[in-house]
Amino acid sequence: MAEPVREIHADPANAYKYTNKGNLIAVITDGTAVLGLGNMGALASKPVMEGKAVLFKRFAGIDVFDIEINAATPDEFIQTVVNIAPTFGGINLEDIAAPHCFYIENELKRRLDIPVFHDDQHGTAVIVAAALLNALELQGKTLPTAKIVFLGAGAAGCSCAKLLKLMGATNITMVDRSGVLDTNRTDLHDNNRDLAIAPTNAATLADVMPQADVFIGVSAKNALDAELIKGMAKNPIIFALANPDPEILPSIAHAVRDDILMATGRSDFPNQVNNALCFPYLFRGALDAKATKITENMKIAAAKALSELAREPVPAEILKAYNLTELKFGKEYIIPKPFDARLLERVLTKNRPKNLNLLTIRLPINAVVSILHRASGVGLFLALPLILLTFKASVDSPFSYYLLTLRLDTWYTKLVLIGLSWAFFHHFYAGIRHLLQDIHWMTSLKNARFSSRVVLCLVALSVLIFAIAIW
Repeated sequence: MAEPVREIHADPANAYKYTNKGNLIAVITDGTAVLGLGNMGALASKPVMEGKAVLFKRFAGIDVFDIEINAATPDEFIQTVVNIAPTFGGINLEDIAAPHCFYIENELKRRLDIPVFHDDQHGTAVIVAAALLNALELQGKTLPTAKIVFLGAGAAGCSCAKLLKLMGATNITMVDRSGVLDTNRTDLHDNNRDLAIAPTNAATLADVMPQADVFIGVSAKNALDAELIKGMAKNPIIFALANPDPEILPSIAHAVRDDILMATGRSDFPNQVNNALCFPYLFRGALDAKATKITENMKIAAAKALSELAREPVPAEILKAYNLTELKFGKEYIIPKPFDARLLERVLTKNRPKNLNLLTIRLPINAVVSILHRASGVGLFLALPLILLTFKASVDSPFSYYLLTLRLDTWYTKLVLIGLSWAFFHHFYAGIRHLLQDIHWMTSLKNARFSSRVVLCLVALSVLIFAIAIW
């Protein structure tokens, strides 16, 4: 056992090679927002965390430790997670109340070099986006033109709205317990301020529901009055996602209007918006690529993959698993079923190019120093973007390495490759020259110039060596 210990001590990245770190996730909570039940405490949240662990294993083969933390303050919670983070390849935050969840996630992302993902925010957002893309098409609407009303401006609501805005939504109104979220509100914070609208006479949910195309509820049981549905636009979409009891029951909503397309968070109703369609596969992709974060592009790609999958014919094994004789894209099937075996491949395939394009690489500090020492003259100048634009120090990290984020489609990455290739070539050339001198193969080589063909070969070889070192 001593050899892998020495290897990991010499290079922390070897933990992915010699241990289960690369397939191990922590599902962590403080129990302040358990399902739709509120602050139930850390211990009472354990059944939910254990259930989440089962889903990770069942759908993506990922091992999980569920961890319930009693913490007096968000900073105490953060420090606890930071202290145990070396064990894991990723952190899944769960059931943490807003607004503390925003601060906790952002701070952990800043301090850790592994993916940190608050599923209640981002997992919900991905599934809502996927389902809404299909619902809008079926109802004859488009995302850029739809009037969307959110009831609930907490963790899930804000993240859903932000992702929809990134995907093209332009008319979103957020409503919470205090009313419409507008710029006159004095209780705005960093995570909902950019969702606030210009002040109008609208102050309540009833004021903004007339002619709404979409209602998305991430709030509480029976929070949507059936009367408000009557004033919505033609062919409305209602996502009542509060769990375990939705903002309005489908039976009540459909009794009011027959042109509604509806989804809930419940498995006993059609169109279940279920985070299990997302988080196992996003983490699987991140772990496989040893990525340090799950990006917005990855979330959008996952949403589009899920949307597209729902439009394809449903395999017979899925029908059998759900005891159905028929299931096809339509008002009662806008999102794939959780046990659809195609999910892993589709979500990973959609994410893999963007994931690799944004891959962050761990580079030991001694390697950085060595590269900069070698990159003299033109090479040093061309390698400057490596320092200025692609390096991020891992703040508070216990490990002595930098995080190198490379995007292969950017001009500065090309300069980095040219600069480092020059450095490799310069010293590779010098090494070969001195080797040949030492063994007296070519005594006149000291001041000789290599032929252009040899120079090109050495440049190509240095680029290849660099590429191998990176990937």
